[in-house]
Amino acid sequence: MDHTKTYYSRTRSTPNSSIVIEGPIPSNELKKYRFHEQLTAFRPAPKQFEAILSIADFTEGRIIIARTEDTIIGYVTYLHPDPLERWSKFNMVDLMELGAVEVIPDYRGAGVASELLKVSMLDNYMENYIIISTEYYWHWDLNGTRLSVWNYRKVMEKMMAAGGLLPAPTDDPEIISHPANCLMVRVGSNVPEESIKQFDELRFLQRHQHRNMREGF
Repeated sequence: MDHTKTYYSRTRSTPNSSIVIEGPIPSNELKKYRFHEQLTAFRPAPKQFEAILSIADFTEGRIIIARTEDTIIGYVTYLHPDPLERWSKFNMVDLMELGAVEVIPDYRGAGVASELLKVSMLDNYMENYIIISTEYYWHWDLNGTRLSVWNYRKVMEKMMAAGGLLPAPTDDPEIISHPANCLMVRVGSNVPEESIKQFDELRFLQRHQHRNMREGF
């Protein structure tokens, strides 16, 4: 499976400034911009920028950014699930993970994250993928937003819905360890039925493993 990427760009006005939302962006283009020092949700900003540059160079990797004239103030990443994660068990070439979405505090509440997801899905090639996002409440900025865990989840669901991702059931132990956690999924219109069935098995891996044990496989 090839991983065709078609570039798209939109301009959006915010209370702070006009910003450009564009991508997928290759690493050589990303290096032309400054990575804002407040993009620290996952690791210190310089380290996160290194990670984003490496993802951009993956065959399947996609980075969509939100930027002022010269500074990246938000981004979303897409790549195959980590080889150590449950979601990589079947090595599905048409399964992609929304690995991270982040916007600096000054631009939150202006719809930037939702617009990042919308621009991501403008590329028709995204219809060839099942896109997942694993949401864990312990990764959420509850202190910074001063939202309850349930109100934060409502905001997160609305944002993900802008990209067509909706909550889906699973028996993944980490996700079911807290009722606010959830698996978000978007199944592209071109995904074959065989992949959808395989993904359903992946979502309920424990159930299938127990059944196979009972049946002597």
